[in-house]
Amino acid sequence: MKTSIRVNNDLSYEELLQLASAAETAGVDQLWISHDLLLRSAPVLLGALAVRTERIQLGVGIMNPYTVHTTEIAMVAATAQEVSGGRFALGVAAGATDFLGWAGLERRRPMTTVRQSVTALRALLGHSDISEDDLPDWWGESSALRFPLTSPVPVYIGATGPQMRRLSGQIADGALPLLPRPDMFGKISDDIHAGLRDADRDVEAFDLPACIWVSVGERDAARRALAEKLAYYGQSFSPDHLAPASLQPSDFHAAGRYARAGDLGKAVEFIDDRMMSLAVVGSPDEVIEGCLQLHQLGAHHISFGPPLGPNPLTALAELGRTVIPALRSVHR
Repeated sequence: MKTSIRVNNDLSYEELLQLASAAETAGVDQLWISHDLLLRSAPVLLGALAVRTERIQLGVGIMNPYTVHTTEIAMVAATAQEVSGGRFALGVAAGATDFLGWAGLERRRPMTTVRQSVTALRALLGHSDISEDDLPDWWGESSALRFPLTSPVPVYIGATGPQMRRLSGQIADGALPLLPRPDMFGKISDDIHAGLRDADRDVEAFDLPACIWVSVGERDAARRALAEKLAYYGQSFSPDHLAPASLQPSDFHAAGRYARAGDLGKAVEFIDDRMMSLAVVGSPDEVIEGCLQLHQLGAHHISFGPPLGPNPLTALAELGRTVIPALRSVHR
């Protein structure tokens, strides 16, 4: 069973360095850092982590072609691949509408934009199995990196809705679909496998992590840590993502208003049990149980997302001590 952790770019470099070192020690396969607007730069953080780690794959999840042009994303990815010794992975998506709004940007034609951007990125980053019909209008003979690529960079799509998930299977090397509920993995997997069949692509070569939010620790403290994350990010989730939990983005508006103003104490008052169902919260045994349920639904890669717990480093140590060894013993 493959494992990864996902953390937000609100953490400092020193905190991330401790997490990366602990993740390597625990045998985690990948570390993904978000690139949310107006927080720390994930590419800079990952470049620094690349020279302080040895084995773990490092990914940015995600960048979008609205705030940064596709050619510059390719430059970041190819350089990170060189610096990391071939350990970099790139996550791309359309981005959240409200986050883009902070920069005065509209999320126009997200399906077309992501399709063209990912196709161009894979062409620039060492892949040959692309459709020229999916390349953007600006593509031409001069569309190539001016320095040698050390090895192809895998490109993942951050997919929440069914259409974007299907697109992931058609054109990407992997997907990062955040699960609205663990029991939704089967439906999400079906969407992606449909895309793989559309394009006659190899299922085994495609990386499909079951991306769950996890908060490990004493229950009240673990719930509080998760509530703070949900308050900040909940209203940026797509309606498709929230619908299985009978939620919609507007349900998080009150919590989000306080969270983004820095009043987390007030923000968490608006997080209810329906919202808490979006993650796995509790003891390591409860996390193991949830992961085994995902395995029964076909998951062979479990990705643990923030907050991980009241203390992320302590939570990761617990995952490494109990949860990850339990998953290593699971066979396909």
